[in-house]
Amino acid sequence: MAKAGDNARKALIDSLNRTLADHFALYLKTKNFHWHVKGSRFHDLHLLFDSQAAQILGVTDLIAERVRKNGGDTLTSIGSIAEHTQIADQDSTSLDADAMVKELRDDNAKLVEAIRAAKEAAEEAGDNATDGMADDWTDQAEERVWFLDRIVA
Repeated sequence: MAKAGDNARKALIDSLNRTLADHFALYLKTKNFHWHVKGSRFHDLHLLFDSQAAQILGVTDLIAERVRKNGGDTLTSIGSIAEHTQIADQDSTSLDADAMVKELRDDNAKLVEAIRAAKEAAEEAGDNATDGMADDWTDQAEERVWFLDRIVA
C-alpha cells in the first residue's frame, strides 16, 4: 500500500527530471550558439554563451542528486532528455545573433517556470533541501534572462 507522501515524492521526482532535461537541452543549445555565433558582437556573445552554458551544466549534477536522494532514477540518455524537456531543439547554424539571444532568453524564462514547479513539488513533498536549492537555481536562470533581455536589439 502506498504511503500518503508517495504521490508527492513521485511528483517531485518527475518535476526534477523535467527540470534536469530542460537544463541539459538548454546547455546544448547555448553551446550550439556559442559555437555558431557570428557578426560584430561575436567576441562578447561567444564568451557570454560559454559562461552561461557552464553555469547551466553546473546545476545538472545537483538536480540529479536530488532525484536520487528522493529515491528516484534520473534521466539515462539523450532520448530520455528529449522525452522530458520543454526546450525546443535549434539545429540551425545560421541564426543571427539577435535571434540567438532572444531564443536563449525565452528558453531561460521557461526554465525559471520549470524550476518554480519543482520548488512547489518539493514543498508538497516536504523536501526542504530541494526547496532551498531551487531558489538558487531560479536566481541563476533569472539572471541569465535579465542579461539576455538587455542585449536584445
